[in-house]
Amino acid sequence: MEQGGWVYIMANRYRGGMYVGVTADALARVYQHREGRGSRHVADFAKTRLVYVERHDTIEGAIAREKLVKKWRREWKFALIEADNPEWDDLWEQWFAPET
Repeated sequence: MEQGGWVYIMANRYRGGMYVGVTADALARVYQHREGRGSRHVADFAKTRLVYVERHDTIEGAIAREKLVKKWRREWKFALIEADNPEWDDLWEQWFAPET
């Protein structure tokens, strides 16, 4: 069964530094970033705020989208984030908080 994939953007502050990533397991990957274990770049620049998440039916589709978004100008990435998250809130709780 195809698991699909996720494109996500981590940031260190509002309109600050961004990291665009792709994964088959968004929960695990974002948790790694938040704990400083996801990537050296994210850890070095404290990009622990999840500001954007996008689901894809296939991991191949997610990889293609990640490559495209990584090539974009900063302002285009800002617009992508702000279309759904204008305040650059940390989406971790909204997307991955345990159900009570």
